[in-house]
Amino acid sequence: MKSGPRDLMGRQCSRRAFVQGGACALALLGLPLPLIPAAAQELRTGYCVPHPALYYETIAKGLIECRLCPRKCEVQDGERGDCGVRENRGGKYFTLVYGNPCAVHVDPIEKKPLFHVLPGTPSYSLATAGCNFHCKFCQNWEISQARPEKTLNYNLPPEQVVAAARACLSIAYTYVEPLIFYEYMLDTARLARKAGILNVCHSAGYVNTEPLQKLAAFLDAACIDLKSFDPQFYRDLVGGELAPVLRTLQTLRKQGVHLEIVNLVIPTHNDQPQIIGKMCAWIRDELGPLTPLHFSRFYPLYKMQSLYPTPVSTLEQAREIALKAGLKYVYLGNIPGNPAENTFCHHCGKEIIARRGYQIGEVRMKDGNCGYCGTKIPGIWKQKT
Repeated sequence: MKSGPRDLMGRQCSRRAFVQGGACALALLGLPLPLIPAAAQELRTGYCVPHPALYYETIAKGLIECRLCPRKCEVQDGERGDCGVRENRGGKYFTLVYGNPCAVHVDPIEKKPLFHVLPGTPSYSLATAGCNFHCKFCQNWEISQARPEKTLNYNLPPEQVVAAARACLSIAYTYVEPLIFYEYMLDTARLARKAGILNVCHSAGYVNTEPLQKLAAFLDAACIDLKSFDPQFYRDLVGGELAPVLRTLQTLRKQGVHLEIVNLVIPTHNDQPQIIGKMCAWIRDELGPLTPLHFSRFYPLYKMQSLYPTPVSTLEQAREIALKAGLKYVYLGNIPGNPAENTFCHHCGKEIIARRGYQIGEVRMKDGNCGYCGTKIPGIWKQKT
């Protein structure tokens, strides 16, 4: 079965429906329309205007090395890096996805998933084509593995993103690897910060330290895919390395960005208890026991459609391993109705946020503290002013 972007209910939909469905989401959330400013509403195939890229060096005549991510692609004149969106033109590097997203939507913040950031609020979410990973299980492969001239794109520069997002409390850079549209993300984040809108992202964390530190100054929260704690898994199923992702997690923690982690549990590939145990111990020791961790259920997608969905028992076992390792906020995703969707105070153990899927139930908190014992709960609980 062909897979692609998913709507608010997790159902598969076309790229066009995925983008245009944002208007319905706004209506459901009681927010003003339109989702896209009128001047930018026309979808255009192959709309890309070159914009100067950051983080590259000339290493020979006509040859440049990209310094944005750990791949350090060496790019000849007229060629592109591995991500497919950054091109060498006459010895100068350009991004082809600045201001031309192919996916624009309003999601619940819980869809990122960020469970400790303004629960129940809408997040203005966008993505361009491209990615610097090639996950065989990608759920948005139709845009992540596409070049920008092959997608339907909006003309939506940073100032228009921020203007359109004022009805939301955050802007989420998501769906693909947002760091490949780094310049677009950075400029939008700067403007959003001035406007009092949170900047959040869902990323695989495959980026070099210098650009990450610059971005982190404007980033409020990040959900990072830690796909496995096995380096070979990254090489075989993702096309990358584990170590740079761990470095990203450490950098974000040091920079004071609110951090949550998601681990998609794939049967027979990264569900071994010993690997999960090592990952949880590393998170506890390097990032702290209060770091929220989401174990998410795998469904057959893209190049792994012959595999079966993750058994709920496997996810529950992973959660038990994490709790025994000392992690305090461990969630299970893609199984609506499971009690492990809810948030429990790490001090008194009482339920303080109830959830079902992306819907929020009763919240028993006050000023970022547990409503029962008063313990401070890690996260972002107030809108920026």
